[in-house]
Amino acid sequence: MAQINARNCESSNGNRVPNQIIINYNTPKKHISFFQSYGVIVAKYTSTRTSFKTELDKRYWNYSRTTSTYLNKFLGATSAEVKENIKNGRYTLTNLNKEVRQ
Repeated sequence: MAQINARNCESSNGNRVPNQIIINYNTPKKHISFFQSYGVIVAKYTSTRTSFKTELDKRYWNYSRTTSTYLNKFLGATSAEVKENIKNGRYTLTNLNKEVRQ
C-alpha cells in the first residue's frame, strides 16, 4: 500500500519554513522524495532496493538563495557539491515541471 506525506522544511532554529516542502511517496518496493519550492518541484530522489536516482529541475534548481539553501539540506550537500554532482552526472538535470509550468 502506498503512503504519501508532506512536511514543511525547518529553519536552522527549528521553525517551519513556508513554501519549502518535502513530499514523500512510499511503496513496498520504491521510495520517492520530492523537494518543492515556491510551488514547483525542484528535486526528485527515487530509490529502490537496488538503485537510486537524483533529478533536479533544469530551470528551477538554482532559482533563489532560499531554494538553494533548502535544496542543499534536502540533498545533504553544499552548493559546490551540487554543482559537481551535476557536472559528473550523479544528478540529472531534467524538466520536473512539464505538467505544472512551462
